[in-house]
Amino acid sequence: MSGPDPTAHCVPTALSAVPGDSRIAGIYPATDLADAYEIRLPDDADPDPEVLARFVFLHQAPWVGHLMRVRDAVMARFGVKTSKQLRNADDRRISIFRIYERSAGEIILGENDRHLDFRVSVLRTMRGAGADAHPYLTLSTVVHCHNALGRIYLRVIEPFHRLVVRSGLRRAARIGWPSRQGPVEPMI
Repeated sequence: MSGPDPTAHCVPTALSAVPGDSRIAGIYPATDLADAYEIRLPDDADPDPEVLARFVFLHQAPWVGHLMRVRDAVMARFGVKTSKQLRNADDRRISIFRIYERSAGEIILGENDRHLDFRVSVLRTMRGAGADAHPYLTLSTVVHCHNALGRIYLRVIEPFHRLVVRSGLRRAARIGWPSRQGPVEPMI
């Protein structure tokens, strides 16, 4: 006889707006995309948002890598940075994302380019009080386009962006979030 599925409550939920307590809320005077997805974490999940961000972005499903290769092949022709260029740009990165800011509860990632700028927030918060308090992770994205290429690019990738975010959070829950006790071995 098995017990309840420990990841049953770990399904990403789309939020109606970027949380107001995130440092990326209102970062741009105008946004062309703003979305947020949250997931409840296990109570023993590592509280460090950088550890959680690395876990989500470095354990993506293989199909995400295939999408990135297609994106790179097409967009390189327009002078847009490829994922390889981004990963090799400097050491202050998580996958293709530059680290802009860190705090105890949030890490801000992103990139600036001539066609658009974007920021990603990985925010860990507690909900409830006392014994009913549980950790949540919110992954938010805001994008500000500079030109027509940025707006076209965003419209093309927007549905894929949403699939990738939800898939990344679901996959992290299925693998098992890193805990305070130590790293988790990735499952394929």
